[in-house]
Amino acid sequence: MTSDTDKKDVLGADEGRFRLLVDSVLDYAIFMLEADGTVATWNRGAERFKGYSEAEIVGRHFSTFYTDEDRADGLPERALRTARTEGRFEQEGWRVRKDGSRMWAHVVIDPILGAGGDLLGYAKITRDLTERRSAQEALGRSEDRFEILVQGVRDYAIYMLDRDGRVTNWNTGAHHLKGYTEEEIVGQHFSRFYTDEDRGVGLPVRALRIAAEEGRFEQEGWRVRKNGTRFWAHVIVDAIRNEAGELIGYAKVTRDLTEKREAQIALEQTRAALAQAQKMEAIGQLTGGVAHDFNNLLAVILGNLDLARKRLSRGSGEIAALIENSIDAARRGASLTQRMLAFARRQDLKSEAIDVPQLVHGMAHLLEHSVGPSIQIETQFPLELPAARADSNQLELVILNLVINARDAMPDGGSITLSAREETVAAADGPVAAGSYVALVVKDTGHGMDAGTLERAAEPFFTTKGVGRGTGLGLSMIHGFAEQSGGRLVLKSAPGEGTSAEIWLPASSTAPVTASDAGDHESSSETTVDRLTILVVDDDGLVLTNTATMLEDLGHDVLEAASGEEALHIFRQSNSIDLVITDQVMPGITGAELARKIHTINPRLAVVLASGFVELPEQLELNLPRLNKPFMQADLAKVIAALFSSSAGRRVANAIE
Repeated sequence: MTSDTDKKDVLGADEGRFRLLVDSVLDYAIFMLEADGTVATWNRGAERFKGYSEAEIVGRHFSTFYTDEDRADGLPERALRTARTEGRFEQEGWRVRKDGSRMWAHVVIDPILGAGGDLLGYAKITRDLTERRSAQEALGRSEDRFEILVQGVRDYAIYMLDRDGRVTNWNTGAHHLKGYTEEEIVGQHFSRFYTDEDRGVGLPVRALRIAAEEGRFEQEGWRVRKNGTRFWAHVIVDAIRNEAGELIGYAKVTRDLTEKREAQIALEQTRAALAQAQKMEAIGQLTGGVAHDFNNLLAVILGNLDLARKRLSRGSGEIAALIENSIDAARRGASLTQRMLAFARRQDLKSEAIDVPQLVHGMAHLLEHSVGPSIQIETQFPLELPAARADSNQLELVILNLVINARDAMPDGGSITLSAREETVAAADGPVAAGSYVALVVKDTGHGMDAGTLERAAEPFFTTKGVGRGTGLGLSMIHGFAEQSGGRLVLKSAPGEGTSAEIWLPASSTAPVTASDAGDHESSSETTVDRLTILVVDDDGLVLTNTATMLEDLGHDVLEAASGEEALHIFRQSNSIDLVITDQVMPGITGAELARKIHTINPRLAVVLASGFVELPEQLELNLPRLNKPFMQADLAKVIAALFSSSAGRRVANAIE
């Protein structure tokens, strides 16, 4: 049997070995505290990086190592209380050496309890982390710590590679991100995560070489999951070396940034689209406003010249020629405003079913005259083609613009081919709504456009024709017309290969209007009418006077109002008004609002809106006859004839729906 003396000798020997063990540790301060926090023991590691000898510190309170701020905050007392109540206190923070310098320390305090559970003191371990250990020391941590730390991370793939790039371990995040289990991937080369293109250019090998030479490799790029899908990854590869500086492997961290990248791209696209939309809106507002004012001036010019020509029953042919030239010039100005309004998508479009081949054939003489003898115009239309729904007058202007652009691209001659085909767009496919379309194509054999010019071709005011040869509104007008018609403009071109311009227009379910139908309608619009009392409303005095003069010349009695409010006052005072012709854009009461107020008093009274600018609020839902500015006396006569007929001996007004 072992005597008590022998046991004491054994315990004494164990205690000595324990003391020897603790004192041999130089990288950790390992010491004990009494229950009140005074230092009871001190090892060589504590002396090494805290600066106090055992004789200097034993018996002093451990708060000596804390900063003034932490002592004022009660951190030392809180640390002991936490260790006592929760069984452990752990923290990183600033501590103070004997010489007053600070160190960043990792501190663990464990309570020491007696057999009966009584608090005997505390065990305190402190480590100086001011200069963190190298990657080799991190590699030397136990597998358990690696599992606890790394396996708990799901948003990052964290794993290690050997010197040759083979996977040596695998965390939960890697499984979640890349799809491989640890059994499937350990021992495999990490290049299998790369795309075929990246492997072809040697990117995996280059990544390891850079990490080995520079200590780190970082990149974003496409990576491949087990199921073959791609994701956008942020990758970091760190070289791991032992104490001798020898390369023993790599630490690799990968994060999936696909959603972030897609969100960033979408945000950039949205910002670009918003900036473009704001620019287009600003230019559109400017264009619309200028066109409105210009149309008013043209209306006065055309109206007065029209009346002067009519009243010039006798006179020299020279004066008549001057008037004709003035009318032609005013009409050219009106055409320019139509281009501006088409670009701004504010012109009044009268959509109808159009036989595109018939419309093009009807323009043949005009187109040939526009391009000259050095350019040949050809047409290639299928035998069966649905009608297109658009404004025929605007479409003619579009075709003429495209043909002239093609002519200008072929100064040495060439050929222009006009063709059409039917296109079908599936649901949610492309920039236009689902449905059937007629694609009208104007293709030339000119010099073509490079990518930069093609990208800007439809921008407003952009032109390559030089000063004085183009406004830069042609293609932007066509783009605006196509968009407002429910279609789109598609430009295709390359240097030396000519240019192809496609106008996609919605297909019509109704038959196109024939020439005979149009003739019948024209003849009906010229029907004579009885003498009428007409109220004319316009805030522009020149337009008001000119319109009244043209109506009086047609034999009607005219009342004039310079505003919507004045018009209402006149209307309420008179019972003999047969027709109201009102401008739309007016301060105060607009033309559409005036029509609504008049309709509440007399629902059967006809009201005509005169404007060169489409701005009717959708919520008014008025079915009102329209008169586009600038208009001439014949236009006034036609709209009146469409509303009133004397053949039955009575006047019939078109009701406001």
